[in-house]
Amino acid sequence: MMSFSFELIKTSTDSRARLGRMTTAHGEVRTPVFMPVGTQGTVKAMAPDRLEEAGAEIILGNTYHLYLRPGHDLIRGHGGLHRFMNWDRPILTDSGGFQIFSLGPLRKITEEGVRFQSHIDGSKHFLSPEKAVEIQQALGSDIMMCLDDCTPYPADRACTEKSMALTHRWAKRCRVAKTGEGQALFGIVQGGLYRDLRRASVEALAEIGFDGYAIGGLSVGEPKALMLETLEATAPLLPAGRARYLMGVGTPEDIVEGVHHGIDLFDCVMPTRCARNGLLFTNHGKVVIKNARYRTDQAPLDETCDCYTCRNFSRAYLRHLFIAREILALLLNTIHNVRFYLALMERIRTAIAGGAFEDFRRSFRDGRAEGDAGPLPGGRVDEIMEIDEEDER
Repeated sequence: MMSFSFELIKTSTDSRARLGRMTTAHGEVRTPVFMPVGTQGTVKAMAPDRLEEAGAEIILGNTYHLYLRPGHDLIRGHGGLHRFMNWDRPILTDSGGFQIFSLGPLRKITEEGVRFQSHIDGSKHFLSPEKAVEIQQALGSDIMMCLDDCTPYPADRACTEKSMALTHRWAKRCRVAKTGEGQALFGIVQGGLYRDLRRASVEALAEIGFDGYAIGGLSVGEPKALMLETLEATAPLLPAGRARYLMGVGTPEDIVEGVHHGIDLFDCVMPTRCARNGLLFTNHGKVVIKNARYRTDQAPLDETCDCYTCRNFSRAYLRHLFIAREILALLLNTIHNVRFYLALMERIRTAIAGGAFEDFRRSFRDGRAEGDAGPLPGGRVDEIMEIDEEDER
Protein backbone atom coordinates (compact mmCIF):
# COMPACT_ATOMS: atom_id res chain seq x y z
CA MET A 1 0.00 0.00 0.00
CA MET A 2 1.28 3.47 -0.91
CA SER A 3 2.66 5.50 1.99
CA PHE A 4 1.18 8.86 2.95
CA SER A 5 3.09 12.02 2.11
CA PHE A 6 2.56 15.77 2.22
CA GLU A 7 4.29 18.21 -0.12
CA LEU A 8 4.33 21.94 0.59
CA ILE A 9 4.19 23.59 -2.84
CA LYS A 10 3.92 27.29 -2.09
CA THR A 11 3.49 29.73 0.79
CA SER A 12 1.99 33.18 0.31
CA THR A 13 4.41 36.08 0.58
CA ASP A 14 1.88 38.29 2.36
CA SER A 15 0.29 35.72 4.72
CA ARG A 16 0.84 32.20 6.04
CA ALA A 17 -1.53 30.67 3.45
CA ARG A 18 -0.10 27.44 2.01
CA LEU A 19 -0.64 25.45 -1.16
CA GLY A 20 0.12 21.75 -0.80
CA ARG A 21 -0.55 18.21 -1.89
CA MET A 22 -1.28 15.10 0.15
CA THR A 23 -0.62 11.74 -1.47
CA THR A 24 -2.51 8.72 -0.15
CA ALA A 25 -3.23 5.16 -1.22
CA HIS A 26 -6.56 6.38 -2.63
CA GLY A 27 -5.30 9.39 -4.55
CA GLU A 28 -4.00 12.90 -4.20
CA VAL A 29 -5.64 15.74 -2.29
CA ARG A 30 -4.94 19.38 -3.07
CA THR A 31 -4.72 21.63 -0.03
CA PRO A 32 -6.18 23.77 1.45
CA VAL A 33 -9.13 21.38 1.40
CA PHE A 34 -12.54 21.06 3.04
CA MET A 35 -13.68 17.57 4.03
CA PRO A 36 -17.44 16.95 3.94
CA VAL A 37 -18.45 15.04 7.05
CA GLY A 38 -19.58 11.46 6.45
CA THR A 39 -19.70 10.32 10.05
CA GLN A 40 -21.62 7.07 9.67
CA GLY A 41 -20.27 6.05 6.28
CA THR A 42 -22.31 8.61 4.37
CA VAL A 43 -22.37 12.36 3.86
CA LYS A 44 -26.00 12.94 4.73
CA ALA A 45 -28.22 13.43 1.64
CA MET A 46 -25.25 13.04 -0.75
CA ALA A 47 -24.60 9.95 -2.88
CA PRO A 48 -20.93 9.30 -3.73
CA ASP A 49 -21.36 10.35 -7.38
CA ARG A 50 -22.85 13.67 -6.25
CA LEU A 51 -19.90 14.19 -3.91
CA GLU A 52 -17.49 13.62 -6.79
CA GLU A 53 -19.46 16.00 -9.01
CA ALA A 54 -19.31 18.62 -6.25
CA GLY A 55 -15.51 18.31 -6.22
CA ALA A 56 -14.93 16.41 -2.98
CA GLU A 57 -11.38 15.01 -2.83
CA ILE A 58 -11.53 13.62 0.71
CA ILE A 59 -14.28 13.00 3.24
CA LEU A 60 -14.40 12.38 6.98
CA GLY A 61 -15.72 9.31 8.81
CA ASN A 62 -15.95 8.70 12.53
CA THR A 63 -14.53 5.97 14.74
CA TYR A 64 -17.11 6.29 17.52
CA HIS A 65 -20.17 6.00 15.31
CA LEU A 66 -18.83 3.28 13.01
CA TYR A 67 -17.60 1.25 15.98
CA LEU A 68 -21.09 1.29 17.51
CA ARG A 69 -22.91 0.75 14.22
CA PRO A 70 -22.43 -1.34 12.11
CA GLY A 71 -19.12 -2.31 13.75
CA HIS A 72 -15.55 -2.12 12.50
CA ASP A 73 -15.22 -5.88 12.14
CA LEU A 74 -18.20 -5.96 9.77
CA ILE A 75 -16.71 -3.12 7.72
CA ARG A 76 -13.33 -4.84 7.61
CA GLY A 77 -15.10 -7.96 6.35
CA HIS A 78 -16.47 -5.91 3.44
CA GLY A 79 -12.98 -4.79 2.43
CA GLY A 80 -12.83 -1.60 4.48
CA LEU A 81 -14.79 1.61 4.61
CA HIS A 82 -13.95 2.67 1.04
CA ARG A 83 -15.53 -0.43 -0.47
CA PHE A 84 -18.33 -0.56 2.08
CA MET A 85 -19.59 2.92 1.12
CA ASN A 86 -18.38 2.83 -2.51
CA TRP A 87 -16.04 5.80 -2.13
CA ASP A 88 -12.67 5.33 -3.83
CA ARG A 89 -11.09 8.61 -2.80
CA PRO A 90 -9.28 9.39 0.48
CA ILE A 91 -10.98 9.20 3.89
CA LEU A 92 -9.91 10.71 7.21
CA THR A 93 -11.37 9.16 10.35
CA ASP A 94 -11.81 11.15 13.55
CA SER A 95 -10.83 9.12 16.62
CA GLY A 96 -14.14 9.59 18.46
CA GLY A 97 -12.67 11.82 21.15
CA PHE A 98 -15.03 14.71 20.45
CA GLN A 99 -18.11 12.49 20.37
CA ILE A 100 -17.18 10.99 23.73
CA PHE A 101 -16.53 14.52 25.06
CA SER A 102 -20.08 15.35 23.96
CA LEU A 103 -21.59 12.47 25.92
CA GLY A 104 -21.07 14.30 29.22
CA PRO A 105 -22.36 12.16 32.11
CA LEU A 106 -22.48 9.07 29.88
CA ARG A 107 -18.67 8.80 29.92
CA LYS A 108 -15.82 8.48 32.42
CA ILE A 109 -12.23 9.32 31.47
CA THR A 110 -9.35 7.41 33.07
CA GLU A 111 -5.66 6.99 32.34
CA GLU A 112 -6.43 3.77 30.50
CA GLY A 113 -9.07 5.30 28.22
CA VAL A 114 -12.75 6.19 28.25
CA ARG A 115 -15.67 4.16 29.54
CA PHE A 116 -18.92 5.29 28.02
CA GLN A 117 -22.51 4.37 27.34
CA SER A 118 -23.77 4.23 23.77
CA HIS A 119 -26.12 7.06 22.86
CA ILE A 120 -28.02 4.47 20.77
CA ASP A 121 -28.96 1.81 23.30
CA GLY A 122 -27.14 2.61 26.53
CA SER A 123 -24.75 -0.33 26.19
CA LYS A 124 -21.39 0.05 27.94
CA HIS A 125 -18.09 0.29 26.05
CA PHE A 126 -14.42 1.08 26.59
CA LEU A 127 -12.23 2.99 24.15
CA SER A 128 -8.49 3.12 24.72
CA PRO A 129 -5.88 4.80 22.50
CA GLU A 130 -4.90 1.37 21.22
CA LYS A 131 -8.53 0.47 20.49
CA ALA A 132 -9.07 3.73 18.60
CA VAL A 133 -6.12 2.88 16.33
CA GLU A 134 -7.28 -0.73 15.96
CA ILE A 135 -10.74 0.40 14.83
CA GLN A 136 -9.36 2.92 12.34
CA GLN A 137 -6.94 0.36 10.89
CA ALA A 138 -9.88 -1.99 10.42
CA LEU A 139 -11.80 0.78 8.65
CA GLY A 140 -8.80 1.31 6.37
CA SER A 141 -8.93 5.09 6.41
CA ASP A 142 -6.10 7.00 4.75
CA ILE A 143 -5.63 9.33 7.73
CA MET A 144 -6.22 8.24 11.33
CA MET A 145 -6.47 10.54 14.34
CA CYS A 146 -5.05 9.92 17.80
CA LEU A 147 -7.52 9.59 20.64
CA ASP A 148 -7.42 12.84 22.60
CA ASP A 149 -9.06 14.37 25.65
CA CYS A 150 -10.99 17.38 24.36
CA THR A 151 -10.64 20.17 26.92
CA PRO A 152 -13.97 21.90 27.69
CA TYR A 153 -14.62 25.64 27.81
CA PRO A 154 -14.30 27.21 30.26
CA ALA A 155 -11.49 25.34 32.00
CA ASP A 156 -8.94 26.69 34.47
CA ARG A 157 -5.25 26.29 33.86
CA ALA A 158 -4.78 23.28 36.13
CA CYS A 159 -7.63 21.38 34.47
CA THR A 160 -6.40 22.32 31.00
CA GLU A 161 -2.82 21.26 31.72
CA LYS A 162 -3.98 17.92 33.18
CA SER A 163 -6.17 17.24 30.14
CA MET A 164 -3.38 18.18 27.74
CA ALA A 165 -0.88 15.89 29.48
CA LEU A 166 -3.33 12.98 29.18
CA THR A 167 -3.71 13.72 25.46
CA HIS A 168 0.08 13.52 25.09
CA ARG A 169 0.32 10.19 26.91
CA TRP A 170 -2.49 8.80 24.78
CA ALA A 171 -0.74 10.11 21.65
CA LYS A 172 2.39 8.12 22.52
CA ARG A 173 0.30 4.98 22.94
CA CYS A 174 -1.44 5.59 19.61
CA ARG A 175 1.91 5.99 17.90
CA VAL A 176 3.15 2.67 19.33
CA ALA A 177 -0.12 0.91 18.42
CA LYS A 178 0.00 1.95 14.76
CA THR A 179 1.21 -0.78 12.42
CA GLY A 180 1.86 -0.77 8.69
CA GLU A 181 2.81 2.06 6.36
CA GLY A 182 -0.29 2.73 4.30
CA GLN A 183 -2.20 4.85 6.81
CA ALA A 184 -1.14 8.20 8.21
CA LEU A 185 -1.56 9.11 11.90
CA PHE A 186 -2.13 12.70 13.03
CA GLY A 187 -1.57 14.04 16.54
CA ILE A 188 -4.00 16.52 18.11
CA VAL A 189 -2.80 19.70 19.82
CA GLN A 190 -4.66 20.70 22.98
CA GLY A 191 -4.00 23.36 25.61
CA GLY A 192 -7.22 25.34 25.73
CA LEU A 193 -6.84 29.10 25.38
CA TYR A 194 -3.42 29.21 27.08
CA ARG A 195 -0.76 30.13 24.54
CA ASP A 196 2.13 28.63 26.47
CA LEU A 197 0.25 25.34 26.87
CA ARG A 198 -0.52 25.25 23.15
CA ARG A 199 3.18 25.72 22.45
CA ALA A 200 4.06 22.97 24.93
CA SER A 201 1.52 20.67 23.26
CA VAL A 202 2.97 21.26 19.80
CA GLU A 203 6.48 20.57 21.07
CA ALA A 204 5.45 17.37 22.85
CA LEU A 205 3.63 15.98 19.82
CA ALA A 206 6.42 16.97 17.42
CA GLU A 207 8.86 15.06 19.61
CA ILE A 208 6.70 11.93 19.30
CA GLY A 209 6.51 12.45 15.54
CA PHE A 210 3.34 12.28 13.43
CA ASP A 211 2.43 12.48 9.75
CA GLY A 212 0.33 15.58 10.41
CA TYR A 213 -0.91 17.74 13.25
CA ALA A 214 -4.41 18.89 14.15
CA ILE A 215 -5.56 21.76 16.34
CA GLY A 216 -8.31 20.46 18.61
CA GLY A 217 -10.28 21.92 21.48
CA LEU A 218 -11.42 25.04 19.64
CA SER A 219 -14.98 26.15 18.88
CA VAL A 220 -16.28 24.34 21.96
CA GLY A 221 -18.11 27.39 23.31
CA GLU A 222 -15.41 30.04 23.53
CA PRO A 223 -16.02 33.50 21.99
CA LYS A 224 -15.07 33.70 18.32
CA ALA A 225 -12.40 36.33 19.02
CA LEU A 226 -10.62 34.01 21.48
CA MET A 227 -10.83 31.12 19.03
CA LEU A 228 -9.17 33.19 16.32
CA GLU A 229 -6.51 34.49 18.72
CA THR A 230 -5.62 30.96 19.78
CA LEU A 231 -5.53 29.80 16.16
CA GLU A 232 -3.26 32.70 15.21
CA ALA A 233 -0.87 31.84 18.05
CA THR A 234 -0.87 28.06 17.49
CA ALA A 235 -0.88 27.44 13.73
CA PRO A 236 2.61 28.92 13.04
CA LEU A 237 4.11 26.60 15.68
CA LEU A 238 3.09 23.43 13.83
CA PRO A 239 5.85 21.67 11.84
CA ALA A 240 6.02 23.37 8.43
CA GLY A 241 6.60 20.17 6.49
CA ARG A 242 3.51 18.39 7.82
CA ALA A 243 -0.19 18.79 7.04
CA ARG A 244 -2.09 21.08 9.41
CA TYR A 245 -5.70 20.34 10.31
CA LEU A 246 -8.16 22.63 12.14
CA MET A 247 -10.84 20.35 13.55
CA GLY A 248 -14.54 21.19 13.37
CA VAL A 249 -14.30 24.85 12.29
CA GLY A 250 -16.77 25.84 10.48
CA THR A 251 -18.17 28.97 8.73
CA PRO A 252 -16.86 30.14 5.33
CA GLU A 253 -15.36 33.16 7.08
CA ASP A 254 -13.59 30.92 9.62
CA ILE A 255 -12.12 28.83 6.81
CA VAL A 256 -10.72 31.85 4.99
CA GLU A 257 -9.14 33.05 8.24
CA GLY A 258 -7.80 29.57 8.92
CA VAL A 259 -6.11 29.49 5.52
CA HIS A 260 -4.66 32.93 6.25
CA HIS A 261 -2.99 31.44 9.33
CA GLY A 262 -1.58 28.42 7.48
CA ILE A 263 -4.20 25.67 7.92
CA ASP A 264 -4.41 22.95 5.24
CA LEU A 265 -7.44 20.80 6.22
CA PHE A 266 -10.91 21.70 7.48
CA ASP A 267 -14.07 19.80 8.34
CA CYS A 268 -17.45 20.81 9.71
CA VAL A 269 -21.06 19.59 9.62
CA MET A 270 -22.27 23.13 9.00
CA PRO A 271 -22.92 22.90 5.24
CA THR A 272 -24.92 19.67 5.50
CA ARG A 273 -26.72 20.42 8.76
CA CYS A 274 -27.64 23.94 7.67
CA ALA A 275 -28.89 22.56 4.34
CA ARG A 276 -31.31 20.24 6.12
CA ASN A 277 -32.60 23.19 8.12
CA GLY A 278 -33.07 25.45 5.09
CA LEU A 279 -30.08 27.73 5.65
CA LEU A 280 -28.14 28.06 2.40
CA PHE A 281 -24.80 29.71 1.66
CA THR A 282 -24.37 31.93 -1.37
CA ASN A 283 -21.77 34.37 -2.62
CA HIS A 284 -24.13 37.17 -1.61
CA GLY A 285 -24.83 36.03 1.92
CA LYS A 286 -26.97 33.47 3.70
CA VAL A 287 -30.44 32.53 2.43
CA VAL A 288 -33.22 31.18 4.65
CA ILE A 289 -35.17 29.47 1.91
CA LYS A 290 -38.48 29.22 3.82
CA ASN A 291 -38.86 33.01 3.82
CA ALA A 292 -41.96 34.27 2.01
CA ARG A 293 -39.90 36.59 -0.20
CA TYR A 294 -38.86 33.55 -2.28
CA ARG A 295 -42.38 32.23 -2.93
CA THR A 296 -42.46 33.50 -6.54
CA ASP A 297 -38.72 34.05 -7.08
CA GLN A 298 -37.75 32.49 -10.43
CA ALA A 299 -34.01 33.16 -10.04
CA PRO A 300 -31.55 30.39 -9.14
CA LEU A 301 -30.38 30.24 -5.56
CA ASP A 302 -26.98 31.66 -6.59
CA GLU A 303 -26.46 32.71 -10.20
CA THR A 304 -22.67 32.43 -9.73
CA CYS A 305 -22.85 28.78 -8.58
CA ASP A 306 -22.36 25.87 -10.98
CA CYS A 307 -23.96 23.15 -8.81
CA TYR A 308 -26.79 20.88 -10.02
CA THR A 309 -29.29 22.73 -7.83
CA CYS A 310 -28.47 26.19 -9.11
CA ARG A 311 -28.30 25.03 -12.73
CA ASN A 312 -31.77 23.51 -12.69
CA PHE A 313 -34.09 24.95 -10.03
CA SER A 314 -35.49 28.27 -8.87
CA ARG A 315 -35.64 29.70 -5.36
CA ALA A 316 -39.43 29.40 -5.53
CA TYR A 317 -39.18 25.66 -6.21
CA LEU A 318 -36.63 25.13 -3.43
CA ARG A 319 -38.90 27.03 -1.03
CA HIS A 320 -41.90 24.94 -2.10
CA LEU A 321 -40.01 21.69 -1.48
CA PHE A 322 -38.81 22.82 1.94
CA ILE A 323 -42.21 24.10 3.08
CA ALA A 324 -43.83 20.89 1.81
CA ARG A 325 -41.24 18.83 3.72
CA GLU A 326 -40.24 16.96 0.58
CA ILE A 327 -37.13 14.77 0.84
CA LEU A 328 -35.84 16.34 -2.38
CA ALA A 329 -35.45 19.63 -0.50
CA LEU A 330 -32.77 18.07 1.72
CA LEU A 331 -30.96 16.60 -1.28
CA LEU A 332 -30.93 19.78 -3.39
CA ASN A 333 -30.04 22.02 -0.46
CA THR A 334 -27.17 19.74 0.54
CA ILE A 335 -25.82 19.52 -3.01
CA HIS A 336 -25.66 23.30 -3.11
CA ASN A 337 -24.10 23.90 0.31
CA VAL A 338 -21.44 21.25 -0.16
CA ARG A 339 -20.56 22.61 -3.60
CA PHE A 340 -20.40 26.15 -2.17
CA TYR A 341 -17.79 25.06 0.38
CA LEU A 342 -15.75 23.07 -2.13
CA ALA A 343 -15.88 25.87 -4.72
CA LEU A 344 -14.67 28.26 -2.03
CA MET A 345 -11.63 26.03 -1.52
CA GLU A 346 -10.98 25.98 -5.28
CA ARG A 347 -11.02 29.78 -5.34
CA ILE A 348 -8.69 29.89 -2.35
CA ARG A 349 -6.19 27.53 -3.99
CA THR A 350 -6.27 29.54 -7.21
CA ALA A 351 -5.63 32.75 -5.27
CA ILE A 352 -2.66 31.27 -3.40
CA ALA A 353 -1.19 29.86 -6.62
CA GLY A 354 -1.49 33.29 -8.25
CA GLY A 355 0.07 35.13 -5.30
CA ALA A 356 -3.18 36.96 -4.60
CA PHE A 357 -4.63 35.30 -1.51
CA GLU A 358 -4.69 38.44 0.62
CA ASP A 359 -6.53 40.28 -2.17
CA PHE A 360 -9.01 37.39 -2.23
CA ARG A 361 -9.36 37.49 1.55
CA ARG A 362 -10.12 41.20 1.55
CA SER A 363 -12.63 40.96 -1.28
CA PHE A 364 -14.29 37.96 0.36
CA ARG A 365 -14.74 39.82 3.63
CA ASP A 366 -15.94 42.98 1.90
CA GLY A 367 -18.36 41.08 -0.31
CA ARG A 368 -20.07 39.08 2.42
CA ALA A 369 -23.55 40.31 3.29
CA GLU A 370 -25.79 39.18 6.13
CA GLY A 371 -28.46 38.06 3.67
CA ASP A 372 -31.53 36.72 5.46
CA ALA A 373 -29.85 35.21 8.50
CA GLY A 374 -28.09 36.77 11.43
CA PRO A 375 -24.85 35.36 12.83
CA LEU A 376 -24.41 31.64 12.26
CA PRO A 377 -24.10 29.26 15.18
CA GLY A 378 -20.43 28.98 16.03
CA GLY A 379 -18.73 25.71 15.31
CA ARG A 380 -18.61 22.65 17.49
CA VAL A 381 -20.55 23.99 20.48
CA ASP A 382 -23.65 23.83 18.30
CA GLU A 383 -22.66 20.45 16.87
CA ILE A 384 -22.65 18.59 20.18
CA MET A 385 -24.75 15.47 19.80
CA GLU A 386 -28.41 15.62 20.64
CA ILE A 387 -28.45 11.83 21.03
CA ASP A 388 -30.64 11.13 18.03
CA GLU A 389 -30.46 9.76 14.53
CA GLU A 390 -29.65 13.15 12.99
CA ASP A 391 -26.16 13.36 14.51
CA GLU A 392 -23.27 13.90 12.13
CA ARG A 393 -20.42 14.24 14.63
